[in-house]
Amino acid sequence: MKRAIVMGGSYAGLFAARVLSDYAEDVVVMEPDLIGDDGLGRRTPQRHQLHALLAMGHTQLERWFPGITDELVKGGALLGEGDDVRFYLDGRLKAPVAEARMFGATRPFLESHLRRRVAAVENVRFCQAQATGLVLRGDGVAGVTTAAPEAEGGETFDAEFVVDAMGRNSPLEDWLAEHGWDTAPVDRMRIDLGYATAAFRRGDELGSTVIAHSSPGPASDYQPTLTEPGALAAVEGDRWSVVLAGYADHRPGPDREEFLRRMRRCVDPIRTVADVSEMIGEVKTYRFVESRRRVHSRLNRFPGGLVVVGDALASVNPVYGQGLTLSALAANALGAYLRSAPSPRDPAWAYFRLAEAVVEGAWQLSTAADLAQPHVTGPYPRGYRVQKWVADRLAEASVRDSAVNAQYMGVVNMQLPPKALTNPRFLARAARVLLSS
Repeated sequence: MKRAIVMGGSYAGLFAARVLSDYAEDVVVMEPDLIGDDGLGRRTPQRHQLHALLAMGHTQLERWFPGITDELVKGGALLGEGDDVRFYLDGRLKAPVAEARMFGATRPFLESHLRRRVAAVENVRFCQAQATGLVLRGDGVAGVTTAAPEAEGGETFDAEFVVDAMGRNSPLEDWLAEHGWDTAPVDRMRIDLGYATAAFRRGDELGSTVIAHSSPGPASDYQPTLTEPGALAAVEGDRWSVVLAGYADHRPGPDREEFLRRMRRCVDPIRTVADVSEMIGEVKTYRFVESRRRVHSRLNRFPGGLVVVGDALASVNPVYGQGLTLSALAANALGAYLRSAPSPRDPAWAYFRLAEAVVEGAWQLSTAADLAQPHVTGPYPRGYRVQKWVADRLAEASVRDSAVNAQYMGVVNMQLPPKALTNPRFLARAARVLLSS
């Protein structure tokens, strides 16, 4: 291709630009924001929240940006392996997984390094401009119209291929409707989640711990008095980043003292940080009302040369840390699609099938867990009660047995598909673990 345009320059857009650089002479990344000192634009409202990079997300990061792990670690990020990664269920430490591997860094730190890597690619350039619409010719995309931020006038960029990486509130569907195209069906699940993140000075109070995560238990309704759901990660700058979450009326607020009180109702690692570490700055809150995914493969028509990645494609409950990994896997699906040498004039159905298969796995995991919350009202999939009963038993077995937990966490970390939890040998081992207790 001569030119490809990526609308949106955050994590998903940067990944897509790197992939496109192998297939287009000129890759233009359009981002309306001036990038701040923290490496992110003003329109990234969740930029101060703790972000997880799951094991598969780390694999894709290193695949597309070789050597970036060493670069990030030299800059202060931490790579947790084995016992450095601790997961709790209802306050109980889960069985250890020797192969556990998770990355500790803030979103601005990670994204700023990614941006520098992409900017160093010879055929990629950044353009500070607001995408305002598509240019369509016949049945395909032919360009993007823009407006200069805080200025009159705009410009039209010709392109053979366009990527929507404009996030959860992308206007793409409105633009397509204006041109007479049907909009993609949307699946939704209202979860009414709130979460809050604070930073603390980090010393040696937790030894080698890099990641600790605590979830409500599977056997009963959500009980915040039993253990608060939350997580901490050792991040660059000798800091702990701590996030607490709550649903509906139990959402955390910005009050520092209340945040500390909630931390002291968490598992030991988070309680320890509350007791001995100094909080730095303010508590930052964020609200996530609903999980949402657009399913383009249900359409009969779609413009050629146009794809969607990142939160514009799917945005699921952030408690499960799937967002950055989903963005990377959608870009990876884009690479697989482009390797088949498709015509940019044709609809990218093969891409959407690949990307939606990844989204389906994440959607199954997150919505199944969300439906266990008493305030979430569905829609419930067929056979949900049986599925929940089995999932609860597997979660219980993962607390007690390392082999069960290794496969369980492989699914959680998106290294294995959800069907790995229905493997007969795996189910038999989990059953033996439960029967032997």
